[in-house]
Amino acid sequence: MSTAVAPAPTPPPATSPESEQPPIVVRPKRRVGKVLQLVIIMVIWIALWKLFFASGNLVEGGYKGVQTWLQNTTDSLSASQMTNPIFVHFFNPIAQWMLSAIDGIANVFDALGWTGITAIATAIALVVAGWRFALLALIGFLSFGILGLWDESMATLDIVLLSVALSLLIGIPLGVWAGLSPRFNSIVIPILDLMQIMPSFAYLPFVVVFFLIGPQAGAIATMIYSIPPAIRLTAAGIREVSKPTAEASRSLGATKWQLLKDVQLPLAKRTIVLGVNQTMMAALAMVTIAAFIDTPGLGQVVIKAIETLNVGQSLNASLALVVMAIVFDRVTTAASERSDASARADRIRSRTSRLIGYAIAAAIVVVGILLPALFPSLAKFPTSWDVSNSIITNTNTFSDYVQLHWHGFTAWINQVVTTWLIDPIQSLLVNSPVIVTIAALVAVSFVVGRRRPAIVALICLVGVVLLGVWPSSMITLAAVLIGALFTMILGVIFGVWLGRSRWVDRVLRPILDAAQVMPVFVYLVPCLALFGVGRFTGIIAAVVYAAPVVIKIVGEGIRGVPVNSVEAAEAAGSNTWQMITKVQLPMSRNMFMVALNQGIIFVLAMVVVSGLVGGGGLGYDVIRGFSHTDLAGLGLAAGFAIVLLGVMLDRVTQAAGRSERHRVEAL
Repeated sequence: MSTAVAPAPTPPPATSPESEQPPIVVRPKRRVGKVLQLVIIMVIWIALWKLFFASGNLVEGGYKGVQTWLQNTTDSLSASQMTNPIFVHFFNPIAQWMLSAIDGIANVFDALGWTGITAIATAIALVVAGWRFALLALIGFLSFGILGLWDESMATLDIVLLSVALSLLIGIPLGVWAGLSPRFNSIVIPILDLMQIMPSFAYLPFVVVFFLIGPQAGAIATMIYSIPPAIRLTAAGIREVSKPTAEASRSLGATKWQLLKDVQLPLAKRTIVLGVNQTMMAALAMVTIAAFIDTPGLGQVVIKAIETLNVGQSLNASLALVVMAIVFDRVTTAASERSDASARADRIRSRTSRLIGYAIAAAIVVVGILLPALFPSLAKFPTSWDVSNSIITNTNTFSDYVQLHWHGFTAWINQVVTTWLIDPIQSLLVNSPVIVTIAALVAVSFVVGRRRPAIVALICLVGVVLLGVWPSSMITLAAVLIGALFTMILGVIFGVWLGRSRWVDRVLRPILDAAQVMPVFVYLVPCLALFGVGRFTGIIAAVVYAAPVVIKIVGEGIRGVPVNSVEAAEAAGSNTWQMITKVQLPMSRNMFMVALNQGIIFVLAMVVVSGLVGGGGLGYDVIRGFSHTDLAGLGLAAGFAIVLLGVMLDRVTQAAGRSERHRVEAL
């Protein structure tokens, strides 16, 4: 009997070394190996930094030949704008037409008055999105006058409408072409990728060279910046049309034009309307930045307020920007969602009810246009409704209180982070010999992404050296790296919370959505009030700007972890911390790397703007180039350097993501 029981407690074959050794040995070795390589690179870099401190570091920028050539070229172009055939027959007519279009829209706005414009906006929202969003549009447009910024808001709206119309006029046909032609799509996608990487600030120096400073240059820069979403989403909508549907139409004898007009475009309507939404958001973000090149509107108010440290005035103008962004976003988003059910709704809804809706919208427009004629006092927005003085006064009072009573705490945070993080990293990048810095950054790129990103990094860094803006570029790179670090910390904390809790998702999602539509200037105001002018302020503003998109991506990654993996971990007795660190975060590495890539790109976009609040770096050089004609070459060189840094960071982080994905798949 004892022999029958003996074999039971002997399970060695199931746990033999041959079966368990691969998963235990392979995974840690690869991870530790890569980390160890990075540590070795950093140790060598720091040692060389200490040994050769401030030797061969191009403190004055280094080689100036490219800047001199850019300056001479800019001066030559400026001097020949009235005689050069390219300007006389191409650039100048475009600039003149843009100015005429801007003035024409402004004249229409003046003729309609505030009541007519508000009525038209309300009627459009009613027709395309429904009565709730019509109410939102009504309140939003009224708020422009209540904030005392009606004229400035209309100047911004003028350029946004013109830029969006031109972007869609160019972008939708190109998107259709890209959706129908794989060859053209393969050509245009790399260009769109580069345009997406470029921060909005980087567009301005190049536009100014050909169109000078003024509203026309701002409108053209806004149009160029807004085109990529229109092309991308239109192409995506065309490609989403199912092949069986297209084949069925062809079998019935439809020509290519009929197939496009009657099948592909109608079925892609929702995605195209979403492209309109993204184009409008991009235009609104860019038109505020274009205030640096003398584009009128709300951006000018914010810049002047920040320059004079008038926190209340900048907040007041920022509120108008936020309201405009929310109205545009919500109305166009609702229109895209509504288009999904439009066919079904048309079958249910009678033609009479639709005509009634159109009639109500038309009546709103007529009443809005006629009101000033019936009541002359309504020709201008009533000054008695203006609450801007109260907002500005109360905000400045609160800002003074915060600076007085919180100064010790905020100054301590600023000093600690600056002393222990910003200064050392910036010094490492700026004061190391250029050869050492380039070699270290290329080596890091090779470790995290292998050969191609290392080559890209080498080319971009050498390009920065040739542009003669090495110190400014390294200051910007230091700010981007620190901002990305803080952004990822926030992104992981709140993204995990968002992904694990439906209640948190319902609370945070609207806040994150609203934060994503805010123009960049909005983020500078509270950071400026809390921390004053300086590098830390620019980094914090960049973190606040980039955090929403990172939190949402990390949250999607956590939510996308397979349910059976989570249930298996729970059945094995994992607690919350083990579930997060051992299951959910490791299994969402791919989305984590996407979040890192997008976080770095968003941080870079904001860091270059932070030159306005003492952030220094390339953004400050671009501003100097706008302000002084004899520094135009420096501004252009800084613009090119921003693009090079963006390309390098994007390619390295994308390659790191692909490397991580391949490693996980191999395991």
